Amino acid sequence: MTKLEVCCYSLACALEAERAGADRIELCASQPEGGLTPSYGTLMMAREGLAIPVHPIVRPRGGDFCYDSYAFSAMKNDVAAIRDMGFPGVVIGVLDAEGHIDLARMRQIMALCNGMDVTFHRAFDMCLNPMVALEQLTQLGVARILTSGQQQSAELGLTLLRELVQHTQGPEIMAGGGIRLTNLHKFVDIGIREVHSSAGGHVPSPVRHRKAGVTLCTDLEFDEFSRYCVDADVVATMKSALCNDGSLSRTA
Repeated sequence: MTKLEVCCYSLACALEAERAGADRIELCASQPEGGLTPSYGTLMMAREGLAIPVHPIVRPRGGDFCYDSYAFSAMKNDVAAIRDMGFPGVVIGVLDAEGHIDLARMRQIMALCNGMDVTFHRAFDMCLNPMVALEQLTQLGVARILTSGQQQSAELGLTLLRELVQHTQGPEIMAGGGIRLTNLHKFVDIGIREVHSSAGGHVPSPVRHRKAGVTLCTDLEFDEFSRYCVDADVVATMKSALCNDGSLSRTA
């Protein structure tokens, strides 16, 4: 049966996803930036409040995946803290300036993880050569690769995803990027055994008072009075469909 990992940007969303049947949580902060390292307080509460596996992301900033020495030191500290808290896995990725896996730094990360599952995240989709990257990540011993098949969405990346599934000799290929109920069957059909979805949408803020002309965001188009939340009904429906793989094509 194909597993469902849900990307959650708060503890409340993670609890909703668990209640609805998610198999695993990727715990992040900052949805607009594509996911950053959660706060220490959030991590502590996740360890106390969730029963299913939680894999926090370690990403100190948005943007590219080539980090200076200060950011990389912070990442190593975060990995060590997540390990010491007892999390079963971590989500991370480091590239060099030429778009290759930064092998020297990833070896340091793997040594720090000390038995934790390591998911190499969608930095993979920015790699120059995906098949070389797959071989290198296999040698490093990562547990899985989260990828959209180097396209804007996993549905557009189906051709590469199929090739990765056929060639992998180690890491699980987990499809992510625009995964929803209507296209789940396409990933199951090519042999994907894990899918990753945010399974939700934006909800309005409960704040009634809005200070006109004042914003704390440099992006003037950003809506500070909405936030991304997991939809438990969407999670439950996707999980139910994955539990009945044979009916997936009929739900599309």
